[in-house]
Amino acid sequence: MADTDTAENKEREARVVAALAGRPIVLVGLMGAGKTTIGRRLAKRLSIPFRDADQEIEAAANMTIAEIFEQHGEAHFRDGEKRVIARLLDEGDQVIATGGGAWMNAETRELVAERGVSVWLKAEFDVLMERVRRRSHRPLLRDPDPEGVMRRLMDERYPVYETADVMVLSKEAPHDQIVTSVIEAIEQFTGIEGDS
Repeated sequence: MADTDTAENKEREARVVAALAGRPIVLVGLMGAGKTTIGRRLAKRLSIPFRDADQEIEAAANMTIAEIFEQHGEAHFRDGEKRVIARLLDEGDQVIATGGGAWMNAETRELVAERGVSVWLKAEFDVLMERVRRRSHRPLLRDPDPEGVMRRLMDERYPVYETADVMVLSKEAPHDQIVTSVIEAIEQFTGIEGDS
């Protein structure tokens, strides 16, 4: 096991949370980038709550995301997503994993810029496809050409994801290594890097 539980690391992680001053960490990126997996581990390391916006939307609608897409369409889903993220941003210290399209909404980006710190988990095409093939619940990939859909989404969304406060490469590596990279990026963003 990695030495992520040392007293020095706990002190460092407490400094990160203090520097955020109640602003949530908002993870953005394409499906398969690791927002939920990394988000859970990041929240555990920082001893703050983890919230998955997609799960919050499903709970509020009492439907799966796939059902919302099928019965009401993507526009309806995106409107609900925007409202849920706005509510979560008011709940203080936490890690929020957003859906892949959430960051495309200008109002959501503005709210996150005002109230949170955004972290883009950037992943390469092959990594994303390997990860999303393991699950079949992705409504946008229910297409005869899922690779083409993913490439189009990367072309459309990566320039917008680049507006996030920080970027961390989500690669095939131990999850704790990526979590540490996120913590380091937030330290640098908040100006506490090397303050020990």
